[in-house]
Amino acid sequence: MAEEETAAAQEAQQQQFVTQRIYTKDMSFESPMTPNVFRQEWKPAVNVDLNNKSTRVDDQGNHEVVLTLTITATLEEQTAFLVEVQQAGIFFVSGLEEDAMRQLLATVAPTILFPYAREAIDNLVVKGGFPALMIAPVNFDALFRQAVAQQAAEAGEGGQIAPEASTH
Repeated sequence: MAEEETAAAQEAQQQQFVTQRIYTKDMSFESPMTPNVFRQEWKPAVNVDLNNKSTRVDDQGNHEVVLTLTITATLEEQTAFLVEVQQAGIFFVSGLEEDAMRQLLATVAPTILFPYAREAIDNLVVKGGFPALMIAPVNFDALFRQAVAQQAAEAGEGGQIAPEASTH
């Protein structure tokens, strides 16, 4: 009995997920309608596009995860502003099977990165002279399940499941 508890404790200790570093990889802000946009009533249509990808950095278990958010605000079908932020992080993962690791990198890592990206976007929009843009929280677990289900459906139609699920 004690041997089983020790083995379980060792396995739990060997499974690790550690945030090594969080950083901004890229950001841009464009406002092609300025200054005329400030003379119009501000009721924009706002489109949010999310993308998440991960790549192995080295053979020690480090992975870079890049969360890309692209926000487009339009007034009367003209772009009021376009902002894109690539928020990235390096995450150390060990002791997990490939599927579990892939899920962590597609759900937990972007959940950690999202508040940083949201803050960067809000700062850029406000500095561009527009009202604050508070992006709603994102459920990356639901997006991951949806992407996996979509890949499984596509695989059933004669395609193959891609090695990594993308969250859009």
